[in-house]
Amino acid sequence: MVMHFCQLSEKSQILSRCCLSDAVSYSNEHAGSHRVVQNRIKNLKVNLKHVEIGGLGLFQMCYGDRAAVSSSPHEREGLYHVHFVLKGLCSLRAGGEEHTLAPGELLLLNPDSTLDLTYSDNYEKLVVKIPARLIHSVCSENRWSYSDSRARLAPIYRHAKQDGLISLLSLVCQEAENDESHLQVGERYAKLLISKLLAIPGGNISREPMSCVGDSFQRLEEFISNNIKQISCLEQLVELAGMSAPSLNELFKKHAGTTPMRFIRQRKLEAVYTHLSNPDAAARSVTEVAIDYGFLHLGRFADSYKYTFGELPSETLRRMRAEANLID
Repeated sequence: MVMHFCQLSEKSQILSRCCLSDAVSYSNEHAGSHRVVQNRIKNLKVNLKHVEIGGLGLFQMCYGDRAAVSSSPHEREGLYHVHFVLKGLCSLRAGGEEHTLAPGELLLLNPDSTLDLTYSDNYEKLVVKIPARLIHSVCSENRWSYSDSRARLAPIYRHAKQDGLISLLSLVCQEAENDESHLQVGERYAKLLISKLLAIPGGNISREPMSCVGDSFQRLEEFISNNIKQISCLEQLVELAGMSAPSLNELFKKHAGTTPMRFIRQRKLEAVYTHLSNPDAAARSVTEVAIDYGFLHLGRFADSYKYTFGELPSETLRRMRAEANLID
């Protein structure tokens, strides 16, 4: 099975049909130390692509033939890695158990994780290298805390398609290869991806719950307005509010006549409209603003925006710029 995913293009090609030792040498220098073993002594099928965005390193690798990869925690000190399976199968051995990951699934490695993997023939992966400082920065900005000395990602994640992670990874790849991309845009993409990864259940990230919310819809509404960029799913709101999903649904039905997520989506759309209409906000592109507010499916976003405001987001931005030029 081949994953339909907007991967890195030839533009980011570093090595093509090279020997394994060349690829290992390059990735050890740029991605983090590890060892790769293949049965075939001569294999000229190895391909490697590499590009940077917002402090993240993106590496797309294909070893051609079956390979075993290993590394110890001290070799990746200060680095988190996300392995996204594009093609083939990946077998992970950890804690005396073996797990097999298929295309569309993620393997998340913390700095203290021991790596022991076996890849099938023609296996291909996208690896995201995340320096620990970026993890700490995102936690600090969102006022998230963790119980141990460092933040921990969930080890294996099998549902990347359902929560938009595949779409987001695809967009990050596109933006990383965009010659006209601005540094701030790249940093926003990187932080959004890290926030998504930290929100995956199974890690040790603790979000500060709202205090004394009770059944006050006004306080809940105020909290959503103040944290509109961070809230992306019902489970997150349930955790933050300290209320059950049924209680939240009942509260929103009573006071807003809709569900919590529809309410939040509408508020996000209104925030995007305000941003695009504000000349002082200096929005560079619709995509930049949409991603910043968590809209990963840009086609659906544009349709919802036009249904709500009667014009496409690009038209709002164009109109704002025209009006600003008239004032000048």
